[in-house]
Amino acid sequence: MRSGGSRFHEGIDIQPVGRDRQGNATDPIFAAMEGVVRHVSGSAGNSGYGRYVVLEHPTRQPAVYTLYAHLARIAPEVRPGATVRAGQTLGVMGHSSGGYRIPPSRAHLHFEIGLAVTRDFDAWYLRRRLGGRNEHGMWNGMNLLGVDPVRFFEEWREGKVAEPRDFLARLPAAVRFRVASFRRPDFIERYPVLVRQPLPLGPVAGWEIQCHWTGLPFTWTPLTAAETAGLPVNQPSFLEVDPAIGRQQRSRILAVPWRGGWKAGKDLETVLQQLFAWG
Repeated sequence: MRSGGSRFHEGIDIQPVGRDRQGNATDPIFAAMEGVVRHVSGSAGNSGYGRYVVLEHPTRQPAVYTLYAHLARIAPEVRPGATVRAGQTLGVMGHSSGGYRIPPSRAHLHFEIGLAVTRDFDAWYLRRRLGGRNEHGMWNGMNLLGVDPVRFFEEWREGKVAEPRDFLARLPAAVRFRVASFRRPDFIERYPVLVRQPLPLGPVAGWEIQCHWTGLPFTWTPLTAAETAGLPVNQPSFLEVDPAIGRQQRSRILAVPWRGGWKAGKDLETVLQQLFAWG
């Protein structure tokens, strides 16, 4: 979050400790946890992230990703599918970027930790006709929802959380809603620990979902046909909206007033389109 909450910034920017005689950052960048390299973007111009690396952490519950962006160089052994240990060098801090310029004096590491919305991001990208090729598969920034890495680290250090699921369970919900859909998003197949109760013996007819203000859907409850009877198709029915969070976090719009109630804001609409292949 930037500009008093009006500009969204997913992650944290970490400044350099060392510089060479030309003023370039020299800090090595290390893997936050053991994991698997899922994406390496070695061309600075292909993304606003510049050169970046995405790791997935299958030993964690759920298997969060971490992202390391604006790198000057990426270590040659960091390749998709490679296993990395915690603390392994991934590259060197830099100021690479695509579509805009970061001066050397503002070199930094952009770091994220979070969850990927869908494996089928390419299909959503094509439906939206955004122009240009998606060079990053499901690890495109538009498909990634991060949490506050500083808060995560502080709670982990204080012993309040042992796994990412513990941290996610403590998040405040900006919205809670129900969706009527027989579709089972791959999101919950990849992150099953976010489902609050066992799936019913019969078909799942919908979901009750809580979202963080970033749009990250961090709790899922399966619903039966009886529980979704009368709900509209392809749109959320809101049970709770926290207006105070909406006022504080103005960079993301999840719900807007409508006819005495609420309807999905543009950012929640995007997440739901990706999750349920709407639109």
